[in-house]
Amino acid sequence: MGEAILSVLLTEILIPVAAVIGIIFSLVQWLLVSRVKLSPDRHPPSPANNGKNGYGDYLIEEEEGLNDHNVVVKCAEIQNAISEGATSFLFTEYQYVGYFMVPFAVIVFLFLGSVEGFSTKSQPCTYSKDKMCKPALANAIFSTVSFLLGAITSLVSGFLGMKIATYANARTTLEARKGVGKAFITAFRSGAVMGFLLAANGLLVLYIIINVFKIYYGDDWEGLFEAITGYGLGGSSMALFGRVGGGIYTKAADVGADLVGKVERNIPEDDPRNPAVIADNVGDNVGDIAGMGSDLFGSYAESSCAALVVASISSFGINHDLTSMCYPLLISSMGIIVCLITTLFATDFFEIRAVKEIEPALKKQLIISTALMTVGIAIVSWVALPSSFTIFNFGVQKEVKNWELFFCVAIGLWAGLVIGFVTEYYTSNAYSPVQDVADSCRTGAATNVIFGLALGYKSVIIPIFAIAVSIFVSFSLAAMYGIAVAALGMLSTIATGLAIDAYGPISDNAGGIAEMAGMSHRIRERTDALDAAGNTTAAIGKGFAIGSAALVSLALFGAFVSRAAISTVDVLTPKVFIGLLVGAMLPYWFSAMTMKSVGSAALKMVEEVRRQFNTIPGLMEGTTKPDYATCVKISTDASIKEMIPPGALVMLTPLIVGTFFGVETLSGVLAGALVSGVQIAISASNTGGAWDNAKKYIEAGASEHARTLGPKGSDPHKAAVIGDTIGDPLKDTSGPSLNILIKLMAVESLVFAPFFARHGGLLFKLL
Repeated sequence: MGEAILSVLLTEILIPVAAVIGIIFSLVQWLLVSRVKLSPDRHPPSPANNGKNGYGDYLIEEEEGLNDHNVVVKCAEIQNAISEGATSFLFTEYQYVGYFMVPFAVIVFLFLGSVEGFSTKSQPCTYSKDKMCKPALANAIFSTVSFLLGAITSLVSGFLGMKIATYANARTTLEARKGVGKAFITAFRSGAVMGFLLAANGLLVLYIIINVFKIYYGDDWEGLFEAITGYGLGGSSMALFGRVGGGIYTKAADVGADLVGKVERNIPEDDPRNPAVIADNVGDNVGDIAGMGSDLFGSYAESSCAALVVASISSFGINHDLTSMCYPLLISSMGIIVCLITTLFATDFFEIRAVKEIEPALKKQLIISTALMTVGIAIVSWVALPSSFTIFNFGVQKEVKNWELFFCVAIGLWAGLVIGFVTEYYTSNAYSPVQDVADSCRTGAATNVIFGLALGYKSVIIPIFAIAVSIFVSFSLAAMYGIAVAALGMLSTIATGLAIDAYGPISDNAGGIAEMAGMSHRIRERTDALDAAGNTTAAIGKGFAIGSAALVSLALFGAFVSRAAISTVDVLTPKVFIGLLVGAMLPYWFSAMTMKSVGSAALKMVEEVRRQFNTIPGLMEGTTKPDYATCVKISTDASIKEMIPPGALVMLTPLIVGTFFGVETLSGVLAGALVSGVQIAISASNTGGAWDNAKKYIEAGASEHARTLGPKGSDPHKAAVIGDTIGDPLKDTSGPSLNILIKLMAVESLVFAPFFARHGGLLFKLL
């Protein structure tokens, strides 16, 4: 079979070094952002810091010649209010999540420990009965530990992302006074801090867990990597609550602010007179930043775990070839280095001078990172893999060449780019689909809704074909391992993807702060341009997350089927078919719960905002401040309360189905949820994104066509705002949360597979 060129020692060094480089790079970016001061003090420019990025410019000099210290003070106050609100919410959310995390960790231990009656004796290995492996009790203990570590890493990833976003939003606003290029660099660097911290922390923690567990497991790699799957389960469990809770929070505030402020009172978005405006800006950070960070961390952890589990029972694990075994981690390590080089193109090699250059610059990030990563994958595949090896394929070992594995990772990587650009085409107002949606607003909100829904359904077609081709090619070349590394390929540029994604909410907040601080119209135009580009890139990020979730779920599904000793999944058997039907229904049930939760919370918010406008004297005139705190409390209380039922639905379904109906029915449930969940998630995210950018297209009035639909406050604009309001929970709550549903159910089934295989199907046993 041959050996890898890369030595074991070098592998052991390269992975943590790449992770540490990622962490150091993120800290350097944070230091550069921190050089933008949130104080009105004037410092003369010095030659040392008067570079092209303008950090030596007078902070308070606007192009219009304004020199107002109060603007800077106001920005700092607003940023502080947003940061405090976001931190307070996350601490409250994490407290409730902690109440769930500890009991669920106990369930993991009890279920897995009971497989062999909490025996401490060695047992025959699952796939090699002639060998002895560590006891089931050890698997229970180590799976529980890795579950807790995955959960904590996920929470920390989300929290750090939120902190840097709230740190950078006002700084982006202040930099916008010097030009759109300066503001772009600040927002993008802040996003890069989150992207690199998350990618590097996820890799480093996983690497440390493997090496610590290896001390106990020794040569039992099958048991070791089975225990590691708890890491993915912990990451996705927290991501679910972060996404749902944050999504409900942000959309309740957003809908309340838009319906009363923009439609009824005809005041601008982010107007300081609107009582829901602070809650809206807080929501951007807890939903789109903390929630997205936890979500993509979960995808990364699960795809790595799925690949490692399959590899452990292939020739890599059988021959104890550590370098080849760590192939998924080496891919992620290369991804960090590639993304680091790519980031420099946006922040140092090229300078943005005009609004029209923003979106192309962000798209170039995707193209450059994908092109460089293709070369990186080729290098890793050449040095880390033997020329020929075998991969476990449902009971048999399939012979695979190293170049075939390169194609598996590469096709996942390029499928991600295709999904990203298709998503951009359907959600950017630079293209005809969104412009058609905007045009439909001439005849009211009803036609806007019809056109938006049609766009969302149509936008599913090409991404599904891209995912289907990826699955067919990667499975044909390297079975389920091929699909797992294809998912990893799609996520290999996660640092760049997250930087682009986090850039959007930071820019959105920057625009809100500019409005609330009373800055000039020209500054708001710049922040709006940053935000519009960020809106599209956020949709691209969701496309990546959903596409990778489909591949990850399928890889986990394959690992579950192998671990549960199911030879074939036959949809014609009643046990599987009923599971298929129920599984396909679950995304609809979940979406109904999350949509209604946003609606209920928004109802309370609308009533409160109306009450304040009607009862607080001088509020509309701007002589009295609104009661922001009450609106923040409404969003917080509603999201904490409403996130529990959808979370319970996802977490309990595999446990109930596996225990009472058995592994065959559960395999049907997983397949059904995957197939319908991906379609609904893509459609919901793109519909919402299109409505949002159709509204922005009318508001910006950048073309002759757009000006015929505007200005703000016109009937077409009001129809567009209603469409955007309907789309908000679709694109920021239900859609993004669905990809966690399909991943989480699959990884949970894999973790509990030993229990279900031994004790599951109680109802069928009784009948």
